[in-house]
Amino acid sequence: MSGKVDRRHEALIAAVLGGVRDSQALGARLGVSMATIRRDLEQLAASGRLIRTFGGATPAGGHEPELSLVQRREIHRERKEAIARAAASFVRRGESVIIDGGTTTAALAAQLKGRRELRVITNSLQVAATLAAEEGIELVTLGGAVRPMSLSTTGPLAELALRRLTADRVFLGADGVVAGRGLCEASQDQIQLKELMMAQAGEIYVLADSSKLGRAAQQAWAPLERPWTLVTDAAADATQLAAFRQLPGVTVVQANAHE
Repeated sequence: MSGKVDRRHEALIAAVLGGVRDSQALGARLGVSMATIRRDLEQLAASGRLIRTFGGATPAGGHEPELSLVQRREIHRERKEAIARAAASFVRRGESVIIDGGTTTAALAAQLKGRRELRVITNSLQVAATLAAEEGIELVTLGGAVRPMSLSTTGPLAELALRRLTADRVFLGADGVVAGRGLCEASQDQIQLKELMMAQAGEIYVLADSSKLGRAAQQAWAPLERPWTLVTDAAADATQLAAFRQLPGVTVVQANAHE
């Protein structure tokens, strides 16, 4: 590869790392045609230096610092509550559901208060605290090591307990969701438990606000290899959603904040 192409590739990676993720914006930044940008992105994706997304690219192998639970709880609060209401509409009386750790999944737990004949399996201390006094809900908590950043459990003990349980549905959170690649999290322990949650559940739901779509902020990944449903908010734009809608087996639900 020529030195000119190498320099352009480095400039392209720097632009993506700097937050420019759309192909047209990248072309304008580098002063090259769309055909050149597409070719460069394909080459960089093939070498693992970037992750190709619908209409652009996102960094590969990133590892942003995790925000604290208090910080994450306040980010996009209204969007998360709308997503939680939409997700709760899928839960039926008499079902067993798995609820993952996270602030959006914790909002889902709040929407389930007052339900009857429901079994909730969770690794989230937030979810457990929300539903512990609900007489109509059988609450099953997964043991394991507690992650202070998320107040959720992971590790061999949590996995051992989960292997003895099945559920109708699982509701997952994530630091990021990339179409065709899967979910990303900060640690492999988190990912291993999410993969097991998916294996133990009949239907898979990923709860992710629009800021997490196409985001590859962490280095541990879980592929989404079965049919699944993305529940996101009304702020997600057409380009973000097109990346998921074009995939086979993916259903996209947009939650309206005013409903």
